[in-house]
Amino acid sequence: MNDLPSLDGLPLFANSLVVLTTIALIGLGANWIVDAASRIAKRLGISELIIGLTVVALGTSAPEFAVTLIAALEGHGDISVGNIVGSNIFNLGFILGGCAIVRAIPISSSLLRRDGTVLGGATLLLLVLIGWDLRLDHHDGLILFMLLGVYLWYLFKHREAGVDKSLESMGDYDRRENSLLWNCALLAVGFVCIVGGSHLLVVSAAAISRGFGVSEWVIGVTIVAAGTSAPELATSISGVVKGRYAISAGNLIGSDIFNMLGVLGLAGMVHPVAVDPFARVSLLAFGGMVFLVLFFMRTGWRVSQLEGLTLVAIAMLRWGFDLSAQVQ
Repeated sequence: MNDLPSLDGLPLFANSLVVLTTIALIGLGANWIVDAASRIAKRLGISELIIGLTVVALGTSAPEFAVTLIAALEGHGDISVGNIVGSNIFNLGFILGGCAIVRAIPISSSLLRRDGTVLGGATLLLLVLIGWDLRLDHHDGLILFMLLGVYLWYLFKHREAGVDKSLESMGDYDRRENSLLWNCALLAVGFVCIVGGSHLLVVSAAAISRGFGVSEWVIGVTIVAAGTSAPELATSISGVVKGRYAISAGNLIGSDIFNMLGVLGLAGMVHPVAVDPFARVSLLAFGGMVFLVLFFMRTGWRVSQLEGLTLVAIAMLRWGFDLSAQVQ
């Protein structure tokens, strides 16, 4: 982790200000992404669910890509894999659970049956590939990345059509707002805000955590994971507040799939890594979280406020266990 850009030279107060500033920047970028993605979906005749599972999920997974690849290249297997495992737990526990506490999230049957199945299958595969020998090698990475390609191909082949005819009757101002070029630019600016803000958030939070003398594994599975999950948090909350549940839920499921198949797949192909035996415990915890979420989604085709509270409580207990078990 020391090979990553550091702000250790700054005092604690300055790092705290950086954290607060970047959270605001991430929130602004997330708001632009949700709005632009929704309009692009309508202009292209693609459902918001598909946009949330692909464009938004890929953009909000960009921080995980950067941190995980850098950690893999520098030989920090615990940071590389711990970031993804911790980020996915954070997504399903704190973010999905937290959003559900604010407002129960309805779940479409297609999200659960298609994308939930991929999430569950990818989780089991990750448990086997990494949990078996505590390594992520070239072959493992290639398998994961190829499966991501198959998943994306299936999504676009079976994308849901339905252009919003009301766009044709909008006024001049609305036509400008809903122009494809305008919203693609807004989407790009939103991604820049999220990626740049998340990067500063991660290095600032890591500098703060190192000041307290915690281990590299703790940084990877908690602080770095939370920092790289900030875009998913901002985007999902924005989606729920705006009533765009498909983007909110689809973003989290899609982001977890991208993290496992895309981020770890690419990291394994670029540079094989080994992980600490403690990773097996976290992988099993993540597997349990995934299948609990899928169970909650199926009960009543929604994630209720009580179920959201349960997910947040489990995620908090998981953080407490990691901190108590791994602090040096």
